[in-house]
Amino acid sequence: MAKDNQFVNQIADIETDFPRWYTDVVIRTKLVDYGPVKGTMVIRPYGYAIWENIQKELDARFKATGHQNAYFPLLIPYSFMTREAEHVEGFAPEVAVVTVGGGEELAEPLVIRPTSETVIGEMYSKWLQSYRDLPILINQWANVVRWEKTTRPFLRTSEFLWQEGHTAHATEEEAMEETMKMLGVYKEFAENCLAIPVFTGRKTEKEKFAGAVATFGMEAMMHDGKSLQAGTSHYFGQNFSKAFDIQYLDKDGVHKYAYTSSWGVSTRLIGAIIMVHGDQRGLALPPAVAPVQAIIVPIAAKKEGVLEAVAALKAELLAAGIRAESDLTDNSPGWKFNEWEMKGVPLRIELGPRDIEAGKMTVVRRDNFEKSEVSRENAADTVKKLLADIQTGMYEKAKRRKEERVVGADSVEELLRGVEGGNFVKAGWCGCRECEEKIKEQTAASARVIVEDETAETCVCCGKKAKHVVLFARAY
Repeated sequence: MAKDNQFVNQIADIETDFPRWYTDVVIRTKLVDYGPVKGTMVIRPYGYAIWENIQKELDARFKATGHQNAYFPLLIPYSFMTREAEHVEGFAPEVAVVTVGGGEELAEPLVIRPTSETVIGEMYSKWLQSYRDLPILINQWANVVRWEKTTRPFLRTSEFLWQEGHTAHATEEEAMEETMKMLGVYKEFAENCLAIPVFTGRKTEKEKFAGAVATFGMEAMMHDGKSLQAGTSHYFGQNFSKAFDIQYLDKDGVHKYAYTSSWGVSTRLIGAIIMVHGDQRGLALPPAVAPVQAIIVPIAAKKEGVLEAVAALKAELLAAGIRAESDLTDNSPGWKFNEWEMKGVPLRIELGPRDIEAGKMTVVRRDNFEKSEVSRENAADTVKKLLADIQTGMYEKAKRRKEERVVGADSVEELLRGVEGGNFVKAGWCGCRECEEKIKEQTAASARVIVEDETAETCVCCGKKAKHVVLFARAY
């Protein structure tokens, strides 16, 4: 086996064994390792750097829409979870409980945060006194624990990182506006930063968040045609306000319950990036969140002036705000090419004696492997333009796949053929939960989102009049 090709052969075939390909890639590129407790993951520096860039981009958007960051406790009194009946029922199977502390049995068991609606509701009930205190717009960056039976790095683990926004408002209209606004923020971020086109819409009652009046989801199509729920935004109405007594004195002198919302995305987004953009050579990272945007590989590094030229180019790119690195290891150039392609770096720059003499540099795009010679002058401007082109190119490629792989169905049999072919399927639905469950039982596809502004004559399952058009898919 040739050394320069060995890394391609170290990962499973993306077309024939996608699950194994995914696991091979996240381990081989050092994004994560398995934690000592079953179902946990250690996010390694390269993987965490992607999360830091996601945080940076999202945090700026949250603050631009008036939100502030805070932090709430990891440990929550068990009694808090029981105050909202639907909420406790929905999370009970996933909850981890602490019963001993300091060597003694606790007077009340403590839940390790699976989500923070309850503890935040308790605090909002203390902080909210008057209409003048509204709206409350708070976000938290934190970890959560959910005791999952089947796990896979980034996609579903017992502990993961996320952000959760929690807001309180005077009216139903304001809370709904917040819910939809943040769904829009997620959609814009997914498409412009992650280069992932998404479907957004309301979830069915079966698929909504436990305790919500309505849940709105963001669904992304993976390479294998399955859906990944990439983010959610929930309208709670007054459910949690009444459970936690979140009231305020209004202008008319009457105490009223606030209307609340919640919204979140997690490290699952890294899994989405991998499964949307990755290929047989490994990762392919969008420049907006790539830890290294441009890798400089010296050619004939021992020749006079090469390393100095590489250092000067790296300094120029860094000064322009480009996340650039140079590979000065003693591995062969071919080894380095494969290594950085596997790690998904958007742009490779090759610089050797001939390039230096000609005042040029060789650039190779990771998204399409296009190789070209460009002038060494104004290198930062050239690299910025290439990165912008790569970002756009990755989005357009994913968008084409998304559009090509949505099909319609008029029967459960057609729906089954559609999802087995790696597609999302649009179909009419009567609104009956029994039909929704029957579809999932017969096809392993679930209702991802309700499609607005589209109508169907009949339900794909029972043949009765359809109330909605739903996007069905198999999901992670």
